[in-house]
Amino acid sequence: MLLTRILTAVIGIPFIFACVYFGNTIFYVMMFFISFLCVYEYLFILKKYNPHVLASLIMAAAFFVFLHFFENFSVNKVTVSAIVMAVVLFGIEIFKEKRGSRVVRISLSFLGAFLIPLALMHMVYIRGLNGGMGLVFFVFIVVWTLDTAAYAFGKILGRHKLAVNISPKKTIEGAVAGIIFGILGAVICKYKFMSNILTLGDSIILGFVIAVAGQFSDLCESVVKRDGNVKDSGKIIPGHGGVFDRFDSYIFAAPAVYYVLELLK
Repeated sequence: MLLTRILTAVIGIPFIFACVYFGNTIFYVMMFFISFLCVYEYLFILKKYNPHVLASLIMAAAFFVFLHFFENFSVNKVTVSAIVMAVVLFGIEIFKEKRGSRVVRISLSFLGAFLIPLALMHMVYIRGLNGGMGLVFFVFIVVWTLDTAAYAFGKILGRHKLAVNISPKKTIEGAVAGIIFGILGAVICKYKFMSNILTLGDSIILGFVIAVAGQFSDLCESVVKRDGNVKDSGKIIPGHGGVFDRFDSYIFAAPAVYYVLELLK
């Protein structure tokens, strides 16, 4: 199992870094497929509620494309997309004879089709900023650092449960270690390759934001998996579970980083 995880990382990490490096269409396509697979796995986890899988996947894919292109669209693309999705999902329930909790189906289908693509699209937005390549590397490295620290220190020193009803293995000690090492990782990245983009203060703030938002995102995915009664979101990544498992930290971390960077300008 450990060997499989290592081999997957050895292949996967250079591939991700190559996509980040080349940017533009290559990075966008990578994030498109990551978003699409995360939505698919999210819907699969909650299959007991009989969500609108096909409609949600089509809307999620179209939304991701819509957010990236049509730059001259005259009104807010997010607002328009949310309204269209709601109309489609309510329309399905009105005109199709499906029993059960209709509002639940609408709500969870909307959440997957809307939130996940919108959140992950912020990685593309970050890549488009001044120094975007370094910033995306920065986000990835800090998330990987804090995840590793939270897991290791939680396993060794963890005594106090962080969210016992949602993720019993996560501890307060692990979460604190994740924040500390997230900040340390951010500071190291600043001095290694981000000196011309971030100040020391910026890196500390961003490290803290990524650590808190990333761990919160991870807990949010645990809420979904707990409700769906599954351990992993999928099996597509050997030794690591699903795509949603690996990119859940970015659901709230990516938007948080983007808007903090906008505030720090």
